Amino acid sequence: MPARDLILFPDPRLKLPARPVETWDPGLRALAGDVLDTLRAVSAIGLTAPHIGEPARIVVIRLQPDMPHTVYVNPEIVETSAERASHVEGSVSMPGITESVERAERIRVRYRDLDGSAHEEAAEGFAAACLQHEIDQLDGIFWIDRLTRLRRERALKRFAKLKRATP
Repeated sequence: MPARDLILFPDPRLKLPARPVETWDPGLRALAGDVLDTLRAVSAIGLTAPHIGEPARIVVIRLQPDMPHTVYVNPEIVETSAERASHVEGSVSMPGITESVERAERIRVRYRDLDGSAHEEAAEGFAAACLQHEIDQLDGIFWIDRLTRLRRERALKRFAKLKRATP
């Protein structure tokens, strides 16, 4: 399964909600494999099918290069803590830009695996932030949408400057 080209900001496809997966077949496994191969190729922590141009609700997360990955099909956050935490975030679709984003410290996520089996898991800290970030992407919410207007404008200016400097 090959690594695929990334959809780069400001491509409007990054703002579209992904469609729920309804069929568990070899095509789903192949797409998840492409997301995983692309995640590895670009050294990402998490990646969604929309990042590679496929509007399906698939997330792959691997918190460390030496850790196993998890594939989340149709993930949904079913519980969030009132406590908040900030983590530095960015996106392979907007390379070179990072900002601190505040999110729920703990969450519960319901999802299916590649066989269609239902799961529910708790996550906290950095893992919770990663899941929220990627599920936002499935919902058409790009990570900079979570910044204040001022911080978002500054990030966009830095990104524009980076793009002009890169031949």
